[in-house]
Amino acid sequence: MREPSGTFRTTAARAGTALTLALALTALGGCSDGDGNGGDQPTTRTPSATKRTTTAATTPATSAPATTSAPPPRPVPPPATIPSVREADTVAGPGWRPGAGGRIVADPGSAVADEAEMLAGELGLETSRGPARRGDLQLTLDRDHPGGREGYTLTVRDGRATITGSTDAGVFYGTRTVRQAVRSTGKLPDGEIRDRPDRPQRGLNLDTARKHFTAAWIEARLREMADIKLNQLALHFSDDQGFRIQSESHPEVVSAQHLTKAEVRRIVRLARRLHITVIPELDSPGHLGAVLRAHPELQLRNAAGTPVAGAVDISDPGSARLVDDLLREFAPLFPGRYWHLGGDEYRALMSSDPEAAYPGLAAAARARFGPQAGVQDLATDWLNDRGAVVAELGKRPKAWNDGFFRGGVVKPARIFEIDYWTGKEIGARLPVEYLREGWTVVNLNDEYLYYVLGQPNQFIYPTGERIYEEWSPAVLRGTEPVPPGVDTGPDRVPGARLAVWGDIPGAQTPQQVADGIRLPLAALAQRLWYPGRPPLSWPDFVALAGRVD
Repeated sequence: MREPSGTFRTTAARAGTALTLALALTALGGCSDGDGNGGDQPTTRTPSATKRTTTAATTPATSAPATTSAPPPRPVPPPATIPSVREADTVAGPGWRPGAGGRIVADPGSAVADEAEMLAGELGLETSRGPARRGDLQLTLDRDHPGGREGYTLTVRDGRATITGSTDAGVFYGTRTVRQAVRSTGKLPDGEIRDRPDRPQRGLNLDTARKHFTAAWIEARLREMADIKLNQLALHFSDDQGFRIQSESHPEVVSAQHLTKAEVRRIVRLARRLHITVIPELDSPGHLGAVLRAHPELQLRNAAGTPVAGAVDISDPGSARLVDDLLREFAPLFPGRYWHLGGDEYRALMSSDPEAAYPGLAAAARARFGPQAGVQDLATDWLNDRGAVVAELGKRPKAWNDGFFRGGVVKPARIFEIDYWTGKEIGARLPVEYLREGWTVVNLNDEYLYYVLGQPNQFIYPTGERIYEEWSPAVLRGTEPVPPGVDTGPDRVPGARLAVWGDIPGAQTPQQVADGIRLPLAALAQRLWYPGRPPLSWPDFVALAGRVD
C-alpha cells in the first residue's frame, strides 16, 4: 500500500529515550512526565541544544565555578487525540489546564463566538472578550494563517493557550483537540501544535429510508462525528422501503415514520454549528419503490410487461417531473454544497441484454439520440438532467459509480463527483478508469466501509481494526490500492464516508448501530486526517478512544 510518511514519524527519532519512555507510560495509562502530560504519538521535535558558556579562571585559587545557561525544555509527546495531530513541537512545562478563574476568550461579535461558547460549556469555564491573561484559552482568526480552511495552530506558553485558524472551522477543530486532550490527560503541554486534515471530505453515510432513525439519534451521531473532526453526513432518505422526509409537493409518497421538515431544519442547524455538511440523497431512477407505490403508472416494465421493483420508466416524462418536484422542494432544506442523485442499480442496466429485456427504453433511446443509442444513453441523459436541476439550485451533484458507463452516445456531465462503492455490478469499471478520465472520486469501498444491517449478500460488518490497519483513501475497490502512477491525492480522492445501510432493518437496534460504528468511524477519522500509517498500535488506539469518548 502506497502511503506517505506522517510528519511525526519522521521526527520521532529526535526525541530519543525520553519519548520512548513517554509512549510506554501512556500505553499503561500513565503520564509522560511528572506534570501530567500524556501522549501516544511519537511526534515531538527536540529543540536545538543551548550553547554552554564558561567563565575563564584567572588562577587556580580564585577561579569561579563554571556556569551554564538553563537546559532546553524536555520534549514530550503532543496530546493524545483521535485523529492524531499532524505536527508538533511540545515540551515539558506548566502547560495549560482548565482551572478556577480560567476563561475562553473571544470577540463576542466574531465568527468564533459560537466555538467559544461551546468549549466553555464543555470545560466548565466562562467566556470573556479579553484581553487574555494567564489561565485563559483564546480563540483568534488570522485570514493569512497557513493550513487551509480547516487547519489551526494551538500554542501554549506562560500558562496561556491560543487557537488560531484562518476560519471558524479551523478554530473549531482546535477546540476538539483541546477537549480530547483534557479528557485524556487533563492538560495541554507547552509548545505548539500545527494541525490540518489530509482529506477535505470525511463522514458518515446514513440510510434512513430502509431503517428510520429519529432526529435525536441523528443529532447524537453529529456530536460524536464532530469530536473526531468528521465533516459530512449524507442522508439517504428515499428507497424502496420508505420515504422519510415530510413533503408538501407529494405528501402521498411519505412513509408513516419520517422526519418532519422542522426536525430536518434542527438537524441541519446543529450540523452547521458543528461544521458538518448534510448531504441529502434522493436516489433515482432506481430505488424509488416508496414513490412508485403511490405512482404505479410510472413503474418500469420489462419486455413481458412485468413491473420492475423500484425502477421508474425513464422514457416517461412524468417520472422526471415527479423527481424534479421533490428535488426543488427539498433543496432549501439543505443549504450545503452537495446533492446526491444516486444513479445506482437501475434494473434495466443490470440485465445482460438491456435492449432486448427493455425494448421500450431501447426504442426511446434510438428516437432521442440516434440509431446507435442504447438504454445506457437514456439513463445517462436522465442523470445529466437531474444533475442540471440541482446545479441550478446551487448544488454540486454526486452519484454512485455504477451510474457512469463506458462508451455510449451520451456522455455524463462533468459537473458530477463520483462516489465509488463497488466493482461487483455488471459492467462495473475499475476506479483507475475514472481517475484517468479526470473524475473526482470519493471512497465508499464496500469491502471496508459498508455497514449493512443483517450482513446480507456476503457483507460483513466492518471493523475499526481493518480500516485502521489495511485501508487508505487509495484503496477504492477490494483490498488493493490504485496502481502506482495514478494520482490518488486529496484533489482526486478528496475523502471517504462510512456507509450504514438498513437492508435488514430489524437486525440491529439504533443503539447497536451507534455502538457498532463507533470504532470504524474513529479509525476512518484517523486515516482521513493523518496521512500514512497511524502512530499508535490498534490496542493503544482503542484504549485512547475509551479515554476521549
